[in-house]
Amino acid sequence: MDALQTFIQTTHESRELKRVLAVQNTLAGRPWPEVAAELGVTTAFIGKWRWRYKREGVACLRLGYQGSVGYLTPVERAGVLAWIRAQTSWDVRSVQAYVWEQYGVRYKSLQSYYALLKEARQSWKKNQHRHPDADLAQIAAKRAEIKKNESRSSGHHPEAYRHVADG
Repeated sequence: MDALQTFIQTTHESRELKRVLAVQNTLAGRPWPEVAAELGVTTAFIGKWRWRYKREGVACLRLGYQGSVGYLTPVERAGVLAWIRAQTSWDVRSVQAYVWEQYGVRYKSLQSYYALLKEARQSWKKNQHRHPDADLAQIAAKRAEIKKNESRSSGHHPEAYRHVADG
């Protein structure tokens, strides 16, 4: 029973906690239907985990599934994201080819490549070529000039209102 108590104090997984509480409470003599109702499980669940505990010990109460490991390591993923950001144009197929050629990884679903593009803040929906010689200062100056011209031609000058008020 001490091993079960230690297990309760160390687990953070609710499914493991249900298993150990089912075993602990029924071994302490509490009625199975009462324990089942309290934990929201069936009496078959209790029977399964009591039987396994008696055969295998506390270790059997741990979850067997620990999740899958990603195909790319964090360093490799950062490399792919840097490569995507450095491209003048991109699409899912080019990302797929790059990941395969550089890292030998081929995802089963295209969704994984879409996620890489999204993480690199690139849209897979609309591919737009970037001019390699784009001058950002010139672009900003042109945008400011356009904005200035729009405000002049909008007719919201104080003189325009003065004539109407005098009339």
